[in-house]
Amino acid sequence: MTAPKDDRPPTVRQLRLVVEADDYEAAVVFFRDVLGLPEQAAYSGDDDARVVILEAGRATLELANPAQKRMIDEVEVGRQVAPRLRVAFEVDDSRAVTERLVAAGATEVAPPTVTPWHSLNARLDAPAGLHVTVFQELRTPEGRATLDGFGTGS
Repeated sequence: MTAPKDDRPPTVRQLRLVVEADDYEAAVVFFRDVLGLPEQAAYSGDDDARVVILEAGRATLELANPAQKRMIDEVEVGRQVAPRLRVAFEVDDSRAVTERLVAAGATEVAPPTVTPWHSLNARLDAPAGLHVTVFQELRTPEGRATLDGFGTGS
């Protein structure tokens, strides 16, 4: 099923993933200072209520059916490990970022692995209970579009 074509402008301006972090300070250090997500804003309120909004570049929503989720786990990790939600960050150097994140307290679930979709992906368990992928694209979108199994739904 493909989406109907129309000329309406997109109505969504931003995707924001909101995560409750029991150890707020450790999560801020990990994602802002170690992973390098720039701080856009921070707010505080009564009863020590705090939030920080970190920029993560361009946001996308990746929807996968159960078979695709199982296949991604199998390719990247070799077994089923991801919960229903996984956060993926595109980086310039998966190996270096993985080493930095592990040194900062993340648990490496799987080392950087070249995937069939031509990216270098590593899996980690990070602060705030997040299961994350860091990935480095090894081909341009144009180069990938020429391969079997790649394209758009439209």
